[in-house]
Amino acid sequence: KKIVFDCDTQFFDTATTPLYQQYCPHQPVKAKTTMGNRVKGRPKKKSIKVALHSRVGSKRKLSRMGKKKGKNLSAVDAVFIGRSATLKKLQVSIKDFRRLCILKGIYPREPRRAPRKKKNQVFYHLQDIKALSHEPLLQKFREFKTFMKKVRKASGKKSSEEAQRKMKYLAPEYTIHHLVKERYPRMRDAIADLDDALTLTYLFAALPSDGKVKTKVTNKAKQLAASWGAYCATTSSIDKSFISVKGVYVEAKIPNFQDIAVRWIIPHSFTQNLPQDVDYRVMVTFFEFYETLLDFILFKLYSDLGMRYPLVGTDKALGAAHLCELNNKARFESVSMTVSAAVNAAADQNSKAVAKTDSEANQKDIEKSIGTALSQLPVEDDEDSEDEQSNDGELDEDKLKDALETNTKFEKESEQLIDNEVSIRKRLFSGLTFFLSREVPRGYLELICLSYGARVGWEGDDSPITANDPTITHFIVDRPKLPASFNSYPKSREYIQPQWVFDCSNFRFLLPVKKYSIGSSLPPHLSPWVNNEEEGYKPVYAEQIERMKNGEALSASEDEAMDEDSPDEAEKAADSKDLAASEDEGEDSDDDSDESDEEKEISPEKVQKKLKAQDDEAKELAKLMMSKKAKRLYGRMQHGIAAKKATADLLHKKRKEIEHSKEKSKDGKSVDKQKFERLKQERRDLEKQYDQSGGSMKKKKRRK
Repeated sequence: KKIVFDCDTQFFDTATTPLYQQYCPHQPVKAKTTMGNRVKGRPKKKSIKVALHSRVGSKRKLSRMGKKKGKNLSAVDAVFIGRSATLKKLQVSIKDFRRLCILKGIYPREPRRAPRKKKNQVFYHLQDIKALSHEPLLQKFREFKTFMKKVRKASGKKSSEEAQRKMKYLAPEYTIHHLVKERYPRMRDAIADLDDALTLTYLFAALPSDGKVKTKVTNKAKQLAASWGAYCATTSSIDKSFISVKGVYVEAKIPNFQDIAVRWIIPHSFTQNLPQDVDYRVMVTFFEFYETLLDFILFKLYSDLGMRYPLVGTDKALGAAHLCELNNKARFESVSMTVSAAVNAAADQNSKAVAKTDSEANQKDIEKSIGTALSQLPVEDDEDSEDEQSNDGELDEDKLKDALETNTKFEKESEQLIDNEVSIRKRLFSGLTFFLSREVPRGYLELICLSYGARVGWEGDDSPITANDPTITHFIVDRPKLPASFNSYPKSREYIQPQWVFDCSNFRFLLPVKKYSIGSSLPPHLSPWVNNEEEGYKPVYAEQIERMKNGEALSASEDEAMDEDSPDEAEKAADSKDLAASEDEGEDSDDDSDESDEEKEISPEKVQKKLKAQDDEAKELAKLMMSKKAKRLYGRMQHGIAAKKATADLLHKKRKEIEHSKEKSKDGKSVDKQKFERLKQERRDLEKQYDQSGGSMKKKKRRK
């Protein structure tokens, strides 16, 4: 600190006290510092700890409240950043930024409280943009941009050959394997996000190779779709399917991941027209990522089955049936060849060796040589060192036996991956042979038939079954009438429509083929994802199928009613009982004097009414004890239940109308007459109920 030797004011440290006493001996020593009391003669500074309610400037208040935040550090700007600011920060075009966000999995965010000036602006999270700034793909995009400048410069000098050579051999390449590992660290996460990938892959496989979609993209999509279909058919993974206007909805459950349902859409086999208002560059960018994701997943799934990937023949976009046969054969041959090669190598070594006198010693040498040959089979690096060490000693008999029986062991391993549901699916069409007619779409039907254990053939040179094969049990035709050429085929086969395959697979039951014969009107195609118990309504056809699954035989009259899609007789009897009970109740309300037999008949209904009234009263008392938040939640729950009940009641009403329209009156009345009388009776019943409440629904006549 600065030392001032003054008699009035002294600023000194304890170390300078002797000096001060030497120059100013007449003054006492007083300890004063610059941070303590103010210096005499200087103005007193105002305190920065000003009250909030005082009339001071905003800067003084900010110093009291806290530090003033700089630009882009408060409110929305502290967490989010706009797209234009992002492009300036990353120094990329909007096209490359869009591709980078799709591959990286970054999507725009919507702030809760955006300013009015920035309401229509697109925001991204700052942390996402920071992660994006360190992405290696960003540098690759910049290199490609520089490379395209060279190509355009070469093409501008009219050297097209040089430009083509550069595009073919010198273009920078990149991979997105690290992005797949980053976004999906576990196999379970990748399979859970497989729905969109499969839907887009099957869509590109159905699109034509136009200028907007290149041939390489469609061929790769066909290869991936065929590989996925072959895996699902081999493991019997197809669980549900449904035909809709958009396409065919298919759901699969992968072995070891049975709790995850993979659902995708297969487009119909129509000529696809590419609309003009679709940005196909965005779709191709999504497919670029999904292509790598599917390759990762399929490689892991096929490795678990002991099969190689990519499959043999997928470059030709073969069907699932052909791929299954090729790969099952290749899998069996690969296992048997490795074991046989090991045994042959062991035999060659033993033939060259000198024969020993003792038979036991010879047997031990054979076991050692077979063990050394088996150790030469391709295994992991960690296991190789252990096998080499163990080859010096004797092999156990159990290990040797397992190694020699590997050609049958892979079947047992595959059965361990299949649970009870998969075995039920695999046995549904076992022993049946389907042949697809020319007009029937082969893709999804072939996939479903193979997944449920059937053999499939089609019209074509690559079909494993011909049309004249006597083993064909079902011929799938989608025509209004069978042509005359079908008369030459064996009479033992059944001609059915494609819906029979879907309904049988969804209900896990072989349905009668009478309703699905050629030219007949098909029964309703029920969705397997609708829970009838939760919806409160069960279709008639679902009830009939459930009765058939339980072993109940339908009579001839019920079978005819089933053909006409009419409800069963049990429901008719129940409805008639309800109508009779309502009529008896109305008569009771008019005549209060009858108390003998009628009261005994209606007494159960009165008991039910009393119980219902008590329940309603208890509910009202419970509502009074609820909090405001609980009441709102309860009201929303009741609103949803009432909406679901109204939908079920509407379906029941339509069902009754169809039932009444198909009934034949004994008096010979027409359907319209019966409907008019029924509505009139419902009106009278409603008027009676309203009159009992004290009002009247009758219109008053106007006075003239």
